[in-house]
Amino acid sequence: MVWSHLFLFLVSISSILRESSSSYAASPSSIINPAKAKQVSWKPRAFVYEGFLTDLECDHLISLAKSELKRSAVADNESGKSKLSEVRTSSGMFINKGKDPIVSGIEDKLATWTFLPKENGEDIQVLRYEPGQKYDPHYDYFADKVNIARGGHRIATVLMYLTDVAKGGETVFPEAEEPPRRKASETNGDLSECAKKGIAVKPRRGDALLFFSLHPTAIPDTNSLHAGCPVIEGEKWSATKWIHVDSFDKILNPASGNCTDLNDSCDRWAALGECTKNPDYMVGSPELPGYCRRSCKVC
Repeated sequence: MVWSHLFLFLVSISSILRESSSSYAASPSSIINPAKAKQVSWKPRAFVYEGFLTDLECDHLISLAKSELKRSAVADNESGKSKLSEVRTSSGMFINKGKDPIVSGIEDKLATWTFLPKENGEDIQVLRYEPGQKYDPHYDYFADKVNIARGGHRIATVLMYLTDVAKGGETVFPEAEEPPRRKASETNGDLSECAKKGIAVKPRRGDALLFFSLHPTAIPDTNSLHAGCPVIEGEKWSATKWIHVDSFDKILNPASGNCTDLNDSCDRWAALGECTKNPDYMVGSPELPGYCRRSCKVC
């Protein structure tokens, strides 16, 4: 009788351990391996994670996007509205967060690797670059108040490469400072002429490039200027995740009258003139009803 009870106890313990192991293996934190992330640059802060996406995940994102592609647009620096421009000649579309289990899993991995909340990210944008198509040098942080009001500046960008590219299509940082120990093989290789104008990352299927557009002090980093070099041979598919300083899921409408301070110290900061000193961290304008004081972006 004692042996039968002991046997049942051991079986139950074994079952619990199997379930725990299975749950852990499926969690995003168990998938992320810090050893696979390599520094590309420190000014700007940029890192490549080798094999961030599986072949299944790459193919799934492409299949979701193929029938929905439209000409890519850029944000106007004055109005903040999207507009077509020869600066960016790719085609793309956005995939809603949580669209399906695979997309949700990718979102979880992104949050785990970047240490930034999922709610601070925009929907994943899938892009296709055909031969000759490119994205000229630009910043991912904003110059207009309209977009800054929607979750604040973009603090970080993750570019996920969904396909290999025969030639061209690199992501290049023309203003990046060359690391002192960077190997010659990393600076030349078979890069295109466009990519040789700075520190470049060659698109490789499954790899992900993370770079920060703001300094740790929340000041825009001008070294984060980057470009998508023209595709010379083949086709380039990529997926972009832009991550903001604040939640992007809860967009405040300053004209609605429902905008409020989110920190008890906002009144004191405003009295000290912090709102005037940091106009980029305001929602709306003093002339609009529901105007919010949001100095330091933690209000």
